[in-house]
Amino acid sequence: MSTADCEQQEAGWGILEDLPGDPMIWVLIFSELAAFGLFLGAFVVARLIHPAVFAAGQAALDSRLAGLNTVVLVTSGWAAAHGTAAARLGKKRVSRGWLVGAMALGGLFVAIKLVEYGGEIGSGIGLETSTFFTLYFLLTGFHLLHVCLGIVILAVVCRRAEVVGVETGSAFWHMVDLIWIVMFPLLYLVR
Repeated sequence: MSTADCEQQEAGWGILEDLPGDPMIWVLIFSELAAFGLFLGAFVVARLIHPAVFAAGQAALDSRLAGLNTVVLVTSGWAAAHGTAAARLGKKRVSRGWLVGAMALGGLFVAIKLVEYGGEIGSGIGLETSTFFTLYFLLTGFHLLHVCLGIVILAVVCRRAEVVGVETGSAFWHMVDLIWIVMFPLLYLVR
């Protein structure tokens, strides 16, 4: 491959090369944001069609647990950001500490969400209860899957704590945070 071909290939990444981490993670992030956007759009449209069903569904949710989970997940994003900053300074041990903290908080998020699911299922609420709960369980379950995947990604990049890897893992983790920050008010608060 000639030098001109290499330069043209590198230029093909365009804006992606200016973002932190591996450019391919940004392709994944944009794809995931589009998927969640479609899910959330369906939720909003269904709410417009069935406002009473959605109001009743929201009333059955535990917004306190979801609020706690919001604090937990945002704090884990803060820890991941500190892990990234430490990696950029070459402080691998410090970076690992922050990333372990982010993963632990991610695990706490999962535990709280499972407690919330247990309460809902225990009171007879399930996927087929209503349109609200079908979309609620699909959205939150899909997000929970991404939290678990994010914990795995952080664990992988934590091992070596190299800058590009930590930036890549943290970028994914921040996407998970961002999605929850949009989902939380939409599912639990906005009436």
